[in-house]
Amino acid sequence: MQTAIFSSEARHSAFGLFGDPEVGQGLLSSDFLLRLLDEIDYGLVLVAADGRICHANHLARHELASARLIATYDECIIGCSAELTAQLQAAIEGAHQGRRKLLYLAHGDHNLPVALIPLAHPLEGDAPAVLLVMARQRVGQSLALPMFARVHGLTPTEESVLRGLCEGMEVDEIAAEHGVAESTVRTQVRSLRDKTGAGGIRQLVQRVMALPPVVPALRTGRPLAG
Repeated sequence: MQTAIFSSEARHSAFGLFGDPEVGQGLLSSDFLLRLLDEIDYGLVLVAADGRICHANHLARHELASARLIATYDECIIGCSAELTAQLQAAIEGAHQGRRKLLYLAHGDHNLPVALIPLAHPLEGDAPAVLLVMARQRVGQSLALPMFARVHGLTPTEESVLRGLCEGMEVDEIAAEHGVAESTVRTQVRSLRDKTGAGGIRQLVQRVMALPPVVPALRTGRPLAG
């Protein structure tokens, strides 16, 4: 096996970011980091130990504004019911003490898995803040799927069929939505498999689910920050 050995100059050029304090400091500025969080296709909320929201990225702001399961009140994150609020508060307090937790919020027809992650080293004591990571709601709304379609040369119709599969729709449901016969959709699924090299629908969906979480470039909303 041939091993590539980089010269010290090449290594310095490739990894200069880590050795240049001015560049590193600029990229670690608060504005840059907040923009970085907005590019992740998961709802992210940074909260203090008392539940006060320090920051929410654009997907989290959308979820909070919908008030389906979580919302804001007096700059704090709350549930849409007293029970959900109590669950959130207990989980945030536990994460503040260093305990990671997966919380399943459910109310009516809505559900939202949320992971709570303490932002502190295990040996540093209580976490000064806790990160709430919300489950992705709809894969079809991610920019990753259109990018995947372009890479594999999918037609707009094939992309639409793939979106339906990723959202859990059956072939007959996709056919009804498109106003075509089931046989037409099955032909499109075979084309999807041929173009992507997937062995079946399950593998095809798994590939899309494993794509990097990329959000569309155009979005609205202002950050929530304390």
